[in-house]
Amino acid sequence: MTTDIYSLKLGVNSCYLIRGKNIVMVDAGPPWRLKAFKRKLARLYIRPEEIKLIVLTHSHFDHVGSAKEIKEFTGAKILIHETEKEYLEEGGFIMPKGTNTMGRITKFLFFPILKRIQFDRPEADITILSENFPLDEYGIDGSVIHTPGHTHGSLSVLLRTGEVFAGCLAHNGFPFRLMPGKPIYAEDINEVRESWKKLIKMGAKTVFPGHGKPFPVEVIKRELSLE
Repeated sequence: MTTDIYSLKLGVNSCYLIRGKNIVMVDAGPPWRLKAFKRKLARLYIRPEEIKLIVLTHSHFDHVGSAKEIKEFTGAKILIHETEKEYLEEGGFIMPKGTNTMGRITKFLFFPILKRIQFDRPEADITILSENFPLDEYGIDGSVIHTPGHTHGSLSVLLRTGEVFAGCLAHNGFPFRLMPGKPIYAEDINEVRESWKKLIKMGAKTVFPGHGKPFPVEVIKRELSLE
């Protein structure tokens, strides 16, 4: 199977389109980004109905804020981890702990503002727990994988060719990190480490983070070796 990958910058988020027979979208960006999404699709000559599945890596507002509008515009189904479903559909915001000084400072500054953000929320169509969700149905040689750490229900998409769409299991860019690496927020940093070990063992080669540009998985390997 051959796949094409398109990066969509929606606000401070990096969202992705993975194209096989159909298109799978990874994350939906912050609220009120439908117009920007439409413009980017038009520039890529992609019809909205080509997108059949939206994988939400976790339920934080900057990854799901435009999911309802994009779902209605494309007709795509939404997939999320079972433990994130309630937050997606009903609201609520658990801010992970800061894993370094930058994380602790920005959590203190921004959390009171972030938890007040309101937006229209979608319903999930598909939920998974610990099992992998293969993407063969969409003509994509890869799977959705449970990779807890940033949140307990975080998901990643791993392709057989080594591209991993990791959501906030990695950061690469201001205001999160100046250099690529593990996230500056995590509900459980030990789970972050174990998830990365699993992804590397499964063949991850290039990291496509939820914030910032792609980078080689060797960056993560070096961080793990130094701990």
